[in-house]
Amino acid sequence: MTSAKMILGISVAVIIILALAAAFVLKGGFQSTSTSQTTPQTQTTSQVSSDKVLRVSFAWPNYIDPAVGSDYASATTINNLYDPLVYPKPGGGVVPWVAESWNVSDNGTVWTFHIRKGILFHDGSELTANDVVFSMKRLLTIKEGFSYLFLPYIDSVEAKDNYTVVFKLKSPYGPFLDTLTRFYILNSKLVMEHIAYNSTQYNYGQFGDYGRNWLLTHDAGSGPYTVKSFQLESQVVLQKFPNYWAGLKPNSPDTAIFIGTTDPSTVRTLLMKRELEISDQWQPKENYDFLSNVTGISIANIPSGNVFYLMLNTKLPPTDDINLRKALAWGFDYNTVINQIFPGSPRACGPIAPSLPGALPNQTCYNYDPQKALDALKQSKYYGQLDKYPIEYDWVAEVPDEEKVALLFKANMQQLGITVNVVKKPWLSVVQEMSNLTTSPNIVSIFDGPVIYDIGPLLLARYSSQSLGTWEQNEWLMDSKLDSMIMDALKTINQTERYQKYYEIQQYIIDLVPTIFTFEQLEKHAYQSYYVDWPQAKGEGVMLYGYSIDLRSIQVFPDKRAQLLSGSTTSSKSVEPAVLAIIAISSFALSASAAVAAISFRKNLKL
Repeated sequence: MTSAKMILGISVAVIIILALAAAFVLKGGFQSTSTSQTTPQTQTTSQVSSDKVLRVSFAWPNYIDPAVGSDYASATTINNLYDPLVYPKPGGGVVPWVAESWNVSDNGTVWTFHIRKGILFHDGSELTANDVVFSMKRLLTIKEGFSYLFLPYIDSVEAKDNYTVVFKLKSPYGPFLDTLTRFYILNSKLVMEHIAYNSTQYNYGQFGDYGRNWLLTHDAGSGPYTVKSFQLESQVVLQKFPNYWAGLKPNSPDTAIFIGTTDPSTVRTLLMKRELEISDQWQPKENYDFLSNVTGISIANIPSGNVFYLMLNTKLPPTDDINLRKALAWGFDYNTVINQIFPGSPRACGPIAPSLPGALPNQTCYNYDPQKALDALKQSKYYGQLDKYPIEYDWVAEVPDEEKVALLFKANMQQLGITVNVVKKPWLSVVQEMSNLTTSPNIVSIFDGPVIYDIGPLLLARYSSQSLGTWEQNEWLMDSKLDSMIMDALKTINQTERYQKYYEIQQYIIDLVPTIFTFEQLEKHAYQSYYVDWPQAKGEGVMLYGYSIDLRSIQVFPDKRAQLLSGSTTSSKSVEPAVLAIIAISSFALSASAAVAAISFRKNLKL
């Protein structure tokens, strides 16, 4: 019997056994214990029935300082605590917000913004032009968060009077207005009152730590919510600001709790107990499959513009060799990823998601082709000595499905004679290791996408030398020609001309093979659709990174939650053990399929 037949035989036998076990469960062989499972308790859980509470799980940590945070949890929290100068419009463009109007000089380098009167910070003081100036200068000084959107371009910013701000740019900046959706205004007086001058970690001269230590757990915003409490390791509790100038929906949450966990068991149990309203987007497929059958819970599929990248370190052997990188790109089984691990996800063939304006049209994809992979490998300087150069592949521990991709990649590469060591790393460790070339591994898998509707800043963040040492670039390209191409495109005011330059940049990047492009992410969340009205889950509102969970537009109906808790609606909690048995079957089947695919891969090679 061949190895493939043996594996298939064993797979079938085990699947039959597991199927019988699942059938036994469905017949009542076991009683569900999921509702009594011990889970971490958050504030205002089952004892709250009349309060409007929204609880959301996130990958942690969460940096709520607008000059520091930029990952998904941070961007979401910041957007609900602060107001940007202008607000994104669904599908592209901006609408007036803190700035109620503006005008620009003929050469595109002088922008004058007129600040809306009567906007109150959370301490009751009025937002003025001086706060806008302070916030931009602070962002440019700290040089973290979304500062990369502004650092190369802003020459000066000054307040002409209490409600007029003038930005002078070093050169024209095509997407400048769009980038201001990521510029959040702080209460300058409140920040200055909490500056620490004896900080050993931060020193910005006359501004001491610039309020960084205080803003780690407090806010100085004018947004719809304010920080009530913050346990750095686990959760932040936000409270509705009653004097929010833009107003809120009638049933907007009184309290929002952002919880730092992506653990599948915890998230599943909290959702079933109605103690979590929206899940993080990193749950495994098995959880979504199960939760979609629970009464009152739906699965939101939000187009994100994010791409799942396998970032290849171009300065570390053996991924410093372009032919080896081509072999990796040809040797990866993309179809298994988009059909079985992340089903329904559109294929991505380049650095920009195909759904975004400005994406390179008619891209040629690297597809799963073992022979082309071997041909490329034979041209690599490492061919014949691959045993000396194992590849380290780090995946983010908070995203369980990333492990499945990593293990599939390892199996694919093994058939080429390439050793891949798969390493599970917490998100914070991934960020830390990518901060230095000497600690960056060969491969890091990451989801990333645009923070504004123009793709230029994403190209800047992913591939320019300005982003070296950040979590957005493990490629370490350090390519001066590419840097110049990106900067030139961003200086182009005419959108048609700018998009043409974006096309050329994308092709240039594809030719370098610094990344394995896999698929465009559909941002999936399990949520309590029976008692939560979430516009983005229905395809409405702003879909940008960090804006999809916008408390300005979400509504909660606690009376409907009470109906679910009282059992006045049908619940499918009792079938959880059966579903878990089926999950076990599908997981085993996927592993068996991968093993058989690996054998077939070897046979297809012309060695």
